[in-house]
Amino acid sequence: MSLSDVLDRIDADLPAATDRLIDLLKIPSISTDPAFKADCDRAADWLVADLATMGVTAEKRPTPGHPMVVGHVGEGDPHLLFYGHYDVQPVDPLDLWDRDPFDPEIQDTPKGKVIRGRGAADDKGQLMTFVEALRAWKAVKGDWPCKITFFLEGEEESGSPSLVPFMQENAAELKADVAMICDTGLFQSKTPGITTMLRGLLGEELTITAPDIDLHSGMYGGIARNPIRVLSRIIASLHDETGRITVPGFYDGVPELPDALEAQWQGLAFDHDRFLGDVGLSHPAGEHDRTPLEMIWSRPTCDVNGIWGGYTGDGFKTVLPAQAHAKISFRLVGTQDPLAIRESFRKMVQDMLPPDCTVEFSGHGASAASGADTSGAMFEEARQALSEEWGIPAAYIGCGGSIPIAGHFQSITQTEPMLIGFGRDDDAIHSPNEKYDMESFHKGIRSWARILDAVT
Repeated sequence: MSLSDVLDRIDADLPAATDRLIDLLKIPSISTDPAFKADCDRAADWLVADLATMGVTAEKRPTPGHPMVVGHVGEGDPHLLFYGHYDVQPVDPLDLWDRDPFDPEIQDTPKGKVIRGRGAADDKGQLMTFVEALRAWKAVKGDWPCKITFFLEGEEESGSPSLVPFMQENAAELKADVAMICDTGLFQSKTPGITTMLRGLLGEELTITAPDIDLHSGMYGGIARNPIRVLSRIIASLHDETGRITVPGFYDGVPELPDALEAQWQGLAFDHDRFLGDVGLSHPAGEHDRTPLEMIWSRPTCDVNGIWGGYTGDGFKTVLPAQAHAKISFRLVGTQDPLAIRESFRKMVQDMLPPDCTVEFSGHGASAASGADTSGAMFEEARQALSEEWGIPAAYIGCGGSIPIAGHFQSITQTEPMLIGFGRDDDAIHSPNEKYDMESFHKGIRSWARILDAVT
């Protein structure tokens, strides 16, 4: 039996595969809300039972939070691990949904058929693309392509508090040649890609205090120190006139883009005018000497996410505030050290404080960037397989966000992550009326079958 037979089986079985996905989507596995704990358990049980119908020995493994599902099947090289998550985001605000978020249905839209429901794209639909590819493979060929491990999490949408301890305790079992992660998307909703760069994230909250209490600006204005003014000067100093970040040592570990990858990104013909235009903007505002794709994929950032102080209610109150606050985040790349940057940022702020001011800091996470080593043959084989299925040259792409699981595989199990997903920009993940294109579901299944055939 050949790959074409597997692809034919996938095509014929699509209605049944869709029914299975709908069954999984009906389970309200919201990990952030304790009221849905039983439903998260039920989703894990559903996956264990579904994998068993394929002949996969899987278990629901307990954690202090929601359970992990771990399953093993097959033998021989390479050893492939597949990661996905079965938990979903809360559905609020419910009144903005056109239908019950956990009553999924297939809908016709001007762009084609979609499956609508919470978790359709993030991540149940994506998770099931790999499961269905294996189901078809086993049905046609009667055996597995290689040794495969399933690792399905139930806390991704609530910060994965149990993930690292579980991986550390089970590192030998979860070590593989490649960890395939299906939680990303198509570039500009059309070009298949393998995400090879993920930015790290550092969060800092600071409070600057000057007077002991809020003061009357008529009596104290001018002579008393205003912490909002102090904070504003500090924030304004974080970037120079060219858009570069001024924190001392910030660019240590920031690599230049390899020529081959730069050429591939240029070939994507990224439409930054449309990208910004979709949110009412028109001009890139990052480092002046960098391309738009570099700005969002391979360059670090510093952004103010919130700033407050004084009186902000209705009307007007002539107050000189005692405190001013800000939340600042840094997206990191390459080998930038988040803890070193935190220390340097805090020292920079302290050095800029005038007399009569103090500062307090609170850290909110500190994760390094991660990047995949694409020199192994499997990465190019997978890229070619994606190109064949979608009829468009697949690319190695970056991601402006952070997906910590990729770095955890590298640091805990020494397993290289391969991030491949089929979501689209308009899937409304985390938002009301989430959907997953049926084309993404169908071609996603076919893509994994082609990848399995190419790398084994």
